[in-house]
Amino acid sequence: QVQLVESGGGLVQAGGSLRLSCAASGRTFSYYDMAWFRQAPGKEREFVAAISWNTNTNYADSVMGRFIISRVNVKSTAYLQMNNLKPEDTAVYYCTTVRVATTVIHTTPDKYGYWGQGTQVTVSS
Repeated sequence: QVQLVESGGGLVQAGGSLRLSCAASGRTFSYYDMAWFRQAPGKEREFVAAISWNTNTNYADSVMGRFIISRVNVKSTAYLQMNNLKPEDTAVYYCTTVRVATTVIHTTPDKYGYWGQGTQVTVSS
């Protein structure tokens, strides 16, 4: 059974940084794409960033140049380094992974099969 556990969220002032971690278990981590989505109150879950099994990356326009997604396969962990945070980045951030191996980096939540419980990120102005 695949499990994803996020950590690293919190309260930060605008312009600050946070690093989210996602520890995975239950299968061979290195075979599968990982991604981060976020959901603000009253809004739909939106794509933030994804990293393929072979470390290709894709970012939402809103975070390009500020966020960096990475993975350390020997630790079965994915990361999201968030810099120059803005109040509009406030949301619950979810780690996710695909159910089956894929050659395309997906940006919609329906393409991902396993989700973490989420971690709150709050950016004050």
